[in-house]
Amino acid sequence: QVQLVESGGGLVQTGGSLRVSCAVSGHSFSSYTMGWFRQAPGKEREFVGAITRTGATYYADSVKGRFTISRDNAKNTVYLQMNSLKPEDTAVYYCAATSSVIIGQPRQYDYWGQGTQVTVSS
Repeated sequence: QVQLVESGGGLVQTGGSLRVSCAVSGHSFSSYTMGWFRQAPGKEREFVGAITRTGATYYADSVKGRFTISRDNAKNTVYLQMNSLKPEDTAVYYCAATSSVIIGQPRQYDYWGQGTQVTVSS
């Protein structure tokens, strides 16, 4: 069984930065594509970005150039570095793991963390 635990969320002002981590336990972390999603109140869960097992990264247009995803396979951890934060980035952020080549859809992900709240004040 694979378990994911996010940490590092919090409150930050507009224009600030925050790094969220996702620690993964279980086997074969390095074989999974790791994705980040977010969900704001009253909205659907949306794709933020992902990093494949080879280190290729993909981002939603809304965060491209501001957010960076990285992974440390030795630590079984994936990171989401968020810069130039905006109030519209406020959401619960989730990490997830998939073996699928389709990385933008939540239903393709097999394992999910519990989420961490990120709030950006204006």
